[in-house]
Amino acid sequence: MDKNEALRTFTTGENFHLQHYLGVHQEEIDGKLGYTFRVWAPNAQSVHLIGDFTNWYEGQIPMIRNEAGVWEVFTELPKEGDIYKYNVKRSSGQEILKVDPLAIYFEERPGTGAVIHTIPEKNWKDGLWLARRKRWGFFSRPVNIYEVHAGSWKRNDDGKPYSFAQLKEELIPYLVKMNYTHVEFMPLMAHPLGLSWGYQLMGYFAFEHTYGTPEEFQDFVEECHINNIGVIVDWVPGHFTINDDALAYYDGTPTFEYQDHDRAHNYGWGALNFDLGKNQVQSFLISSIKFWIDFYHLDGVRVDAVSNMLYLDYDSGPWQPNKDGGNRNYEGYYFLQRLNTVIKLAHPDVMMIAEESSSNTKITGMRELGGLGFDYKWNMGWMNDILRFYEEDPIYRKYDFNLVTFSFMYVFSENFLLPFSHDEVVHGKKSLMHKMWGDRYNQFAGLRNLLTYQICHPGKKLLFMGGEFGQFLEWKSEEQLEWSNLDDRLNKQMQDFTSALNLFYKENRPLWENDVSYDGIEIIDADNTDQSVLSFIRKTAKGEMLICVFNMAPVERKDFTIGVPVAAIYEEVWNTELEEWGGVWKEHNETVQSQEGLWKDYPQTLTFTLPALGASIWKIKRRVNVRKNVNKNSTKE
Repeated sequence: MDKNEALRTFTTGENFHLQHYLGVHQEEIDGKLGYTFRVWAPNAQSVHLIGDFTNWYEGQIPMIRNEAGVWEVFTELPKEGDIYKYNVKRSSGQEILKVDPLAIYFEERPGTGAVIHTIPEKNWKDGLWLARRKRWGFFSRPVNIYEVHAGSWKRNDDGKPYSFAQLKEELIPYLVKMNYTHVEFMPLMAHPLGLSWGYQLMGYFAFEHTYGTPEEFQDFVEECHINNIGVIVDWVPGHFTINDDALAYYDGTPTFEYQDHDRAHNYGWGALNFDLGKNQVQSFLISSIKFWIDFYHLDGVRVDAVSNMLYLDYDSGPWQPNKDGGNRNYEGYYFLQRLNTVIKLAHPDVMMIAEESSSNTKITGMRELGGLGFDYKWNMGWMNDILRFYEEDPIYRKYDFNLVTFSFMYVFSENFLLPFSHDEVVHGKKSLMHKMWGDRYNQFAGLRNLLTYQICHPGKKLLFMGGEFGQFLEWKSEEQLEWSNLDDRLNKQMQDFTSALNLFYKENRPLWENDVSYDGIEIIDADNTDQSVLSFIRKTAKGEMLICVFNMAPVERKDFTIGVPVAAIYEEVWNTELEEWGGVWKEHNETVQSQEGLWKDYPQTLTFTLPALGASIWKIKRRVNVRKNVNKNSTKE
């Protein structure tokens, strides 16, 4: 695309490779090798380029404005590695140093200068992974995500976070050992404050310097793919940091944000909201995520705070109804539809995931059918209900058993992902382990039960780091995980349990082949509130099935009976109370042959011992013939 066409499509909102036009680019013009800088500041009085190569204020380089408000200059002065900024004289006459919104790398914090950083074209070695991804997709495949904050998974002795070169050496083997299918990172784009966890961005194309270099992250993704692990990254298109040297009121007027002051300001988060109806902003944002997918070979994107983009009254501040008198943000709604359309046309095999908490808008599914086009929506309702239930004293659980069963009423209204995310283990909410009822033994039993329930429930899975080994303390973003917990036998057994559970998930098609319709699940009994026991079947189209039984009370139930649809010899293939995982059972239940007898609508019954506060999963070992009753006194006509 030539320069004129790139500019035109930027102004019409159709340029989805904006990084090839704006930002800094090495070029040869009239035999001179140098760099061209371009920045959009339509209402600025002037813009000057300054940096290491101008001794900063001493030799500012004036830029020239074109008809669309883009300022441009070509200069031979810079060299690779130089830091630069733009000195913007705002419409008010105030001069301020601003970041380059299209920079791909910034200097180390607390500095916010962009770095001239040419990334060599990578010779990727993940072709086999990409071919499999294209062929198989993800809807009918296992998806079990380990959510990571790159700055606090592990830290160096001096307290600095691991770089992605270090994470490549330690995190990837850990993901393999723990049998996860995907890893998801909280935002890796440049942000000025680590305490924001990356959700207050200043550089939508830039890799966060704290975590190493863009090349190191490319190598990390490649190594993940070689080890059959997908990589997902969080992205924040709804709001951005209010810091004055970043995108905020870039030229002194609303540039990236809404014109209306209240719509522009996100009072609850101390941030600014993107004007999602502005053509140039749409080009900027869609180019941003498309760049990350293309450049880093991402397998998925989790879009943060979708509700903030969909509803005018989402924030705590004042708001005005839309033209129809409602609370829907039409600009945000149509932007999200367009975003997913563009990404899916280019990458139909890349997961688009929405972090969204309301039920007023169809989030997943095709635009033509009224959806926003996302592949998955976080099931926040399920997460809130189930955690509230597991925190409760078992004495009272029979009165709140609907917290466990209600999700089956709406489980396929969207394509859901079941999250136990970072948001649930911070700000006084306690860790997953700490949420569990009882003494330490029962807390581990409850956590094993909970994670097994998540694995068996329809929907893809996500677990935040630390939950896999039962870390008791809340997550602290400025410290590494409590790896010393693994010196304790119960924590180590919990980690081994999670690894085995993840492998069990991957190896059993009924748990993931059909996560989007009732064809994949059959409820056996959701009414046993007195005993707090839930049972259901996960199954495939070819009839393979798993019988999943959950005892939510700390009472072992001998001779426990449920109905089953098939006459067979059944074997227990999963029991959360085995000794090797911290329980008290030395071995599985013995194999059991079902018995004839009507149980609800089932022609067969299965009787076994159900462990206290445990989960027991059964599968058919061998089908048996049912003897038909023959009336010897019957006569032929």
